[in-house]
Amino acid sequence: MSIASRAAVVDRKDAPFVIRPVVVEEPRADEVLVRMVATGICATDAHVQHQLMPAPLPAILGHEGAGVVERVGSTVTHVEPGDHVVLSYHSCGHCKSCASAHAAYCDRVWDANFAGARLDGTSGVRGEDGESLHAHFFGQSSFSTYALAHARNTIKVARDVPLDILGPLGCGFQTGAGAVLKALDVGVGASIAVFGVGAVGLAAIMAARVADAMTIVAVDVNPDRLALALELGATDVVDAREVADVAAAIRAIAPRGVEYVLDTSGRKENLDAGVGALAPMGHFGFVAFNDHSGAVLDASRLTLGQSLTGIIQGDAVSTLMIPEMIDLYRAGRFPFDRLISFYDFQDINQAFEDAGSGRVIKAVLRFPVS
Repeated sequence: MSIASRAAVVDRKDAPFVIRPVVVEEPRADEVLVRMVATGICATDAHVQHQLMPAPLPAILGHEGAGVVERVGSTVTHVEPGDHVVLSYHSCGHCKSCASAHAAYCDRVWDANFAGARLDGTSGVRGEDGESLHAHFFGQSSFSTYALAHARNTIKVARDVPLDILGPLGCGFQTGAGAVLKALDVGVGASIAVFGVGAVGLAAIMAARVADAMTIVAVDVNPDRLALALELGATDVVDAREVADVAAAIRAIAPRGVEYVLDTSGRKENLDAGVGALAPMGHFGFVAFNDHSGAVLDASRLTLGQSLTGIIQGDAVSTLMIPEMIDLYRAGRFPFDRLISFYDFQDINQAFEDAGSGRVIKAVLRFPVS
């Protein structure tokens, strides 16, 4: 039996989201139907809306969902109706990357997350009038009152933390924290510079503090966000508007250079500055899908054992990483709720405008209580 839902649909490039009735299929054997409570919005959603990433339209986007399990397929055993869950990225579950606990680098990462369909090419969502819609974005399409997720990207969470703050753990906060704690594996006493202190960058700053890094440098052009970075764990800040040479400014703080750089900004000048700030054998990680187009790097600048690595989803195993972040939140060590601003689902376009302009750090849509 299908279920009536309401979803925010983007019909064409640069069009606003329009909330309208849709029909969601009964979950297949390996799927989970989730009643959405809240969902974060992310730059990736905006990139698809504006076709900077060529996912097909018309589509239901959204990939930072949190909600309550409504129904489960016949082979799903780890969750049951009534459970609180967070939805994360999707993967095939069978390739070498998935089998080696690096599902974020799944061989079918594009098909699983951006093709607008299940991995078999079908869609479990249609318009009320039978209109074909692209859905299953990141295996969830959480801009909908009901989302059809897969067992692999549905993570059960405890009930003692409000669901409406948990959605961003499935992507943005996981990406920043995982980049530091998993992909780069920043250690005790280390030094790190984080370029860009939006949602992903500030999650990275908090994670670096969790890792007991000694020097944590936040680099941005927004003084308010730099001030917040200091409150959340940064030891030093560099306002890129006020210095002629960002790499030199970082080296003034860490004379031999920093052991780790994480770029969340995608700005090509930060690739140059970050490499210039690296210590011998330093590691530079950048969040994949950011735009470093036009950047050219002289490979000889990495001859002192430095490395450059693209990072997707923090290389995190969501079933482990999301509960870990919640535990850190309970302990007061990862106060990600300070980054969140709430909007009613019907105000989705305003939320995108505010997030895109930088007026808010992480916009979270709350769904009406049914």
